[in-house]
Amino acid sequence: MRSGRPGLRVGLPPPIPAFTPAERRIVSRLRTPEAVQAFLNRLPYNTEPPPGSATLRSFRGVVRERTAHCLEAALSAAVILEQHGYPPLVVSFESIDELDHVIFAYRRQGRWGSVARSRDPGLHGRKPVFATPRALALSYVDPYVDFTGRITGYTLVDLRDLLGDYDWRLSEKNVWKAERVLLDAPHAPIRSSDARIDALRRRYVAYRKAHGLKPLYYRNRHTWSALPRGPW
Repeated sequence: MRSGRPGLRVGLPPPIPAFTPAERRIVSRLRTPEAVQAFLNRLPYNTEPPPGSATLRSFRGVVRERTAHCLEAALSAAVILEQHGYPPLVVSFESIDELDHVIFAYRRQGRWGSVARSRDPGLHGRKPVFATPRALALSYVDPYVDFTGRITGYTLVDLRDLLGDYDWRLSEKNVWKAERVLLDAPHAPIRSSDARIDALRRRYVAYRKAHGLKPLYYRNRHTWSALPRGPW
């Protein structure tokens, strides 16, 4: 875990009175990663369509607008679960097509899992069954492959270290700094066979052409958290 301030934790979580009544109800009700995943699954995915512009809303903005994209969902999960003792950890993925992905990561009984939202079924959360953050990251490699995607690297960061006293939790404004610092963070490489990725892409393209839906045929499907309602 990378830290800009070794041995020092800054940017403490807000006290409960700082939350609005609606936010407090959500925080009080959602005490586990599974509950947060279910909450996020019920929200429409924020596709940022025209005429609106791109967004990066805090938890407050997500509660107000009732929609979230992947980074908004990861930040919201971090805010909620921080109130229940989970550190605000996220994993950021880099892809060759620059369509990156961010998930909230947590550890339970020595095993790693995640909470996430995506437009793709295989990029949602994972059950806490992975021995290391890298093993968790590798579980996303296969379902990341679509027409253009391929994971090239990942990083696990503590948002308290990365963002300090910046208000990424409850800001009324877009929190673009959260995106910038994740993009700038050093990512450990994930190397994969070109032949294997090419085979995965051919299978994906053929499935989409035949069925018009996104696939759910992956071998590690049993490690996935519950998905939002399809069809995909």
